[in-house]
Amino acid sequence: MARYQIILAYDGSNLWGSQRQANRRTAQGELETALRQLGWQGRSVLMAGRTDTGVHATGQVAAFDLEWSHRPEELVKALNSHLPADLAVRGVKRTREDFHPRFDARSRRYRYRLYCQEVRDPLRERYAWRLWPPLHAEGLYAVAQLLHGTHDFAAFGTPPRPESSTIRTVMQAVWRQQDDEWTFEVEADAFLYRMVRRMVYLQVAVGQGKLAAQAIADVLASKPGIVLPAGLAPAHGLTLLEVTYPE
Repeated sequence: MARYQIILAYDGSNLWGSQRQANRRTAQGELETALRQLGWQGRSVLMAGRTDTGVHATGQVAAFDLEWSHRPEELVKALNSHLPADLAVRGVKRTREDFHPRFDARSRRYRYRLYCQEVRDPLRERYAWRLWPPLHAEGLYAVAQLLHGTHDFAAFGTPPRPESSTIRTVMQAVWRQQDDEWTFEVEADAFLYRMVRRMVYLQVAVGQGKLAAQAIADVLASKPGIVLPAGLAPAHGLTLLEVTYPE
């Protein structure tokens, strides 16, 4: 018996998120179903984190214990032969027996994709949020810089447990533009529930002139009496790119 660490990619369009749920199709549920075809008898696969319904991943990390007498590369092929078309194992390796993909993680990195068009584009709409009117670059770049560092992000999401801290450290938050398309990449030591989608929604409000960047600065500085508009960016524009671990 050995513990294996895998990198899992999935199209979240037809999944109810990553975490197993009764009578609903999820990334964890599909992975566990495939593993059982290989003789896995565990109770639960360990996951690096939870993604919402409709959110995608190219770098979700999972771990499990398995009796496997072949090379790790053969395990990739075996799992992919049993997984449905919207999930794929991109890599696998043996790891230490106490490895935990969530608690051992150093950081997570997400990307949010959107585009500015008055008329919908069916070929992009599945994986990007369509916006109109257009965004002002200066506002986006300025507010993204405010997110860097260690702050109380209580206004941006909820912790995994009610008693948990809402303080997080953001190492990177950057917008990039190409033609009418924008991407937002953010890396942090950990994220609150729905934190990235909330970040994007509020930054878009600044970029469209509906919210002052100073309001976000005041919230991050824990100034009292600041109320930010409610809302989340749609899930389908978000992808979990990578989970990193100490060397």
